Amino acid sequence: MGLDQVLLLGSVVLLVAVGAARLGSRLGLPSLILFLGLGAGLQFFVEFDNAELAHSLGFAALVLILAEGGYTTRWTEIRGALPAAVMLATVGVGISVATVAAFAHFVLGLAPTTAVLLGAIMSPTDAAAIFSVLRKVPLPARLRAVIEAESGFNDAPIVLLVATATEWALGRGTHDNPGVMVGMIVLELVGGVLLGAALGWLGVRALRSIALPASGLYPLAGLGWAVMSYGLGSMLHLSGFAAVYVTAFVLGNGQLPHRHATRSFAEGVGWVAQIGLFVMLGMLSEPLRESPWSIFVGIAVGAFLTFVARPLSVMACLTIFRVPWRDQAFVSWAGLRGAVPIIMATVPLAARAPDAIALFDIVFAFVIVFTLVQSPTLPWVARKLRVSTGEDSTDVEFEFAPLDTIKADMMQVHVASGSRLHGVTIRELRLPRNSVVSLIVRDGEPFTPKPDQIVRSGDDLLIVTNGTDRRRVEARLRSISHGGRLGGWLPGE
Repeated sequence: MGLDQVLLLGSVVLLVAVGAARLGSRLGLPSLILFLGLGAGLQFFVEFDNAELAHSLGFAALVLILAEGGYTTRWTEIRGALPAAVMLATVGVGISVATVAAFAHFVLGLAPTTAVLLGAIMSPTDAAAIFSVLRKVPLPARLRAVIEAESGFNDAPIVLLVATATEWALGRGTHDNPGVMVGMIVLELVGGVLLGAALGWLGVRALRSIALPASGLYPLAGLGWAVMSYGLGSMLHLSGFAAVYVTAFVLGNGQLPHRHATRSFAEGVGWVAQIGLFVMLGMLSEPLRESPWSIFVGIAVGAFLTFVARPLSVMACLTIFRVPWRDQAFVSWAGLRGAVPIIMATVPLAARAPDAIALFDIVFAFVIVFTLVQSPTLPWVARKLRVSTGEDSTDVEFEFAPLDTIKADMMQVHVASGSRLHGVTIRELRLPRNSVVSLIVRDGEPFTPKPDQIVRSGDDLLIVTNGTDRRRVEARLRSISHGGRLGGWLPGE
């Protein structure tokens, strides 16, 4: 195919996938299933069977998806959940791998190396599925943060586990000490986190101190900086996945100029990466090759993972943090598996390990079946477990641009549906004395508010503030958004 045909086909596939995402949202179907189906349908027009290329492109897409996840995660929500999330991403993954491998070997009769490889491939939760599905479910911020952070961190140890298990399946590396392997995983993960934190800190200061000639360059620079951390981490033999997630997380919480635009850009790139990733994996699969045995094994191992191994690992990790059993049950059910297990299955496929094709078919069947079972039922499970009433408040959205000549900031605040800023008057905002709401845009019409003007959902407030007071303004508005007009006065607000 020539370049013209590639661009035409690529744009058509992208537009069809965007339409499929909208259709899936209305029908309650996970988008990744529709994207995989679209890729499988493209097999009739384009032949694609390059496992090595799929492995490389899959990792590149994961980098962009993790960057989007980092940019859209707030420190105020995740800081209390971080220890539990890291425990799930390391110890929890290890428990899942061990129990699934034991089930596959002793119950289903798979070879030991194949069983370990299958356990490593199927155990990680998927950041793309988590970020796209879970954020549509109204949940307490801390519970959502545990699940999202786990999906951001567990790719790092899984990559090393799958690579090591592939070497075992090929008959190499059997002399490695398990303790050495665990030490390598911990070293890579910690090193990736530290590298990401350092690069994120440097990136915040660089982007805040440099005045770029166009506002559209800030999102490009921010995303490029995050992707750079992945490449640097890989060169240093550290966890590039952990590095890119932490770098994007620090940048997203670093009071960057045009921060909202940067987050929106990262979200758009994340969607493009998800669409390309799932379509490509659908093209790599061969549904007609799926045998009754591979489907049976995929469902059997998936059921054991979902109803035994995952709850066991969650209980072992979260009980020490005194997480209520209802929250533990929801975290167990919300451990969605999407593209990550399929991408991990391309590692032995690209290395031509024994039973690699059968493993890929098993994992593909598992992802399809259990995504269809788990994703649409998450809101219902949350209500039944009473971890959410469906009325958790949404947050306000901030955007600001510096007014360099007068050393002030112009803030744009969007009052989302469900925010408790709705119904509050301008006077009740109690902003610092050098900050003022200069304009309200409602239904596309701007007007200058008076002190008794009532804020409504959907409003955009334009606030001019002294640069040193901007964080106080943000904290004040967030407090009211969560606690109402008495936010900041009541205990715990």
